[in-house]
Amino acid sequence: MPLVIDTDAFCKLSVAGLLQEAVEFFGVGLHECFRLPALPHMLIRGGLVRKFGREACEAMAPDATAMLVLPKPSDTWLDLMTPIDAIDPGEAQIIAAAAESDLMILTGDKRALLALIDIEGIANVLGGRIVVLEAILLALCDSLGADEVRRRVVELVPRDTMFRICFSATDQPPQKCLQSYYDDLAAKLGAIRLWNPRGGGET
Repeated sequence: MPLVIDTDAFCKLSVAGLLQEAVEFFGVGLHECFRLPALPHMLIRGGLVRKFGREACEAMAPDATAMLVLPKPSDTWLDLMTPIDAIDPGEAQIIAAAAESDLMILTGDKRALLALIDIEGIANVLGGRIVVLEAILLALCDSLGADEVRRRVVELVPRDTMFRICFSATDQPPQKCLQSYYDDLAAKLGAIRLWNPRGGGET
């Protein structure tokens, strides 16, 4: 099933060289997945360049241009999310587009997900189609091996709290920590079911 990938998840998986392997879990290639229209421009200037560095952003550009541009969704779901400060315009577009189509969401934005709890009907529409970063990293650890994933994410460890906590220690597998993050978020989301890499698709 095609995915729409938010900027946070795209950047972190691309920097780690794990983006292609991540989308393959859903039986698609990167050229069949969607991204926000502004992503290529964001890789040239702005916050992404400051966060990841110009060299890394230039290396990510081919991945971005290989993807499909997310079509503008209707206002049906957008209107419900616009008043919510925790959901930025880009994430609102991604969620709205997925809600009115057969797309899955690959996202690193927990704040936006938690803000969806009070939107009526969203849990039924998106149930099982939200893939959080911890879930795909769990799946990648299981398929590629924890040591290989740890090697690939080394550039992210000093930049991101979750990566630092889960992947810094070399004397224990990161899966336990990733599962703890995942379980905590799943409990907070309640009726909004996440894609579960170890449980047949949903949790």
